[in-house]
Amino acid sequence: MAIRPRSIDVAIPSQGWTVRRPSSRAREELWGKALLLPTVLMLVGLVLYPFFYAIWLSFTDKTVGSVGQFVGLKNFRYVIAWPQFSAALVNTFVFTVSALAIKFVVGMAVALVLNQQIRGRNFFRAFLLLPWVMPAFVVYLVWRWLYDPLSGLLNHALLDLGLVAGPIAFLSDRSTAMVSVIIAHSWRAFPFFAISFLAGMQTIAQELYDAAQVDGASRWQQFRHITLPGLYHIIGVVLLLSTIWTANAFEPVYLLTGGGPSDATMVYTMLVYVMGMVNLRLGEAAAVSTLFLPLLVALVLAVTILLQKKADA
Repeated sequence: MAIRPRSIDVAIPSQGWTVRRPSSRAREELWGKALLLPTVLMLVGLVLYPFFYAIWLSFTDKTVGSVGQFVGLKNFRYVIAWPQFSAALVNTFVFTVSALAIKFVVGMAVALVLNQQIRGRNFFRAFLLLPWVMPAFVVYLVWRWLYDPLSGLLNHALLDLGLVAGPIAFLSDRSTAMVSVIIAHSWRAFPFFAISFLAGMQTIAQELYDAAQVDGASRWQQFRHITLPGLYHIIGVVLLLSTIWTANAFEPVYLLTGGGPSDATMVYTMLVYVMGMVNLRLGEAAAVSTLFLPLLVALVLAVTILLQKKADA
């Protein structure tokens, strides 16, 4: 009969300390922070660092190819005294407010039509997005051809209809340049308003309109007392985003007029481009951006407060 070996337990002397493993909650918390780390690094590297570096540049005489020295408020005094800055300030305000008003009215009208039971509604809803999804440079080059005084479609149409005696230089005349840029930009951007308002209208209960019709409410009364209150929050978000995008729009001015004629369409983004990329004066270009920052924040806050008061009323 074979003898099986027996195991022998050996007592290991205690070292006086023990290794405590983290709890599952602590491990989950640590894992969550590790997952957030790439996002935080991207936020710091792509948003915060350029933002604060641009502010720092505005206090230096930095140009392309030079190190740049701290000059205090010299760039700000120079920019404020520059006539192009005041022109850019007024043009940016006119461009932003006018384009927002046109996009709001056209977008609301199109949304109201597409919210009705009409034939081909789904096709028109998809077709509506076409200007918005097209590349900006394609849109504005097409509009540049439309405005052309020699071969443009608009001038041919106006001349054939006998509405004008001669071709109009839409983009070369100070009296028509800004209006032409605003119309082109509004045409490209109004689908965002229309689609957003249409999505909001479809969340409003049909029973409210049925009850209003039973009470004899007109179409205008239904729009004013049912549709608009139901869209207040969407209107606030859309106006807030569009205010930021429109005030920072660069392509329409750059591709249509380049800021001319005689600074008639010189908005602040175009002024920053001219000072920074054309004249290579990065410090002064950063000063222009820094000066417009509180104005943009104030404009966004004004829109937000106004719409919030309307929604709470």
